[in-house]
Amino acid sequence: MIYFLEDDNNIRNFVIYALNNTGLEAEGFDHPDAFWEAMNKKQPDLLLLDIMLPGEDGISILKKIRAGSSTKNLPVIMLTAKGTEYDKVMGLDSGADDYVAKPFGTMELISRIKALLRRSGKSDDPVEYRRDNLYLCPSKHIVKVDGKDVTLTLKEFELLCILFKNEGVVMTRDEILTKIWGYEFDGENRTVDVHIRTLRSKLGSAGKLIETVRGLGYKIGGSND
Repeated sequence: MIYFLEDDNNIRNFVIYALNNTGLEAEGFDHPDAFWEAMNKKQPDLLLLDIMLPGEDGISILKKIRAGSSTKNLPVIMLTAKGTEYDKVMGLDSGADDYVAKPFGTMELISRIKALLRRSGKSDDPVEYRRDNLYLCPSKHIVKVDGKDVTLTLKEFELLCILFKNEGVVMTRDEILTKIWGYEFDGENRTVDVHIRTLRSKLGSAGKLIETVRGLGYKIGGSND
């Protein structure tokens, strides 16, 4: 189930129709109150969230979702007319897993949704990773620093997993974009840098384990540690 919180009836109805026609079950809401009421009854597999809403803005809603113990890992795509770099960074820093600016292509949106749903459904990796004071268990979606739980967005978590799975190997920005986003992201390599920055910040003292390799990308570990 996909929830779409959008107060523009034309956009909401069109997207819901498109999603249902591609085999994705979707339900739309025109007001935050109706959305929260539905959330109390059943949580979706993914949320499409507008920013400019009546009563409560999307960023505030996103922060509440990330603060909730049962919703903190809910995949969220911001879908909004606020498309400046500042707005994108604000949305990503607030916990969004993806950010789609209006106007958008329907097929591209559906591809992003399907890619995010595929990634969020992965739970078959039994490997655990430990390096210094950082612990990662992909199958249980657990990240700990100094034994304390760290809450990450889905993309931040996937980014950490990719770096660990390729420990000692430099991952270029383009490789990271392809592996995590699963599509060409308009050449906006800054998206990777934004996620690296927020990931390092959330990891605190363990953030230094993510190394920047100038002109190439990022890595964890290696012979020059």
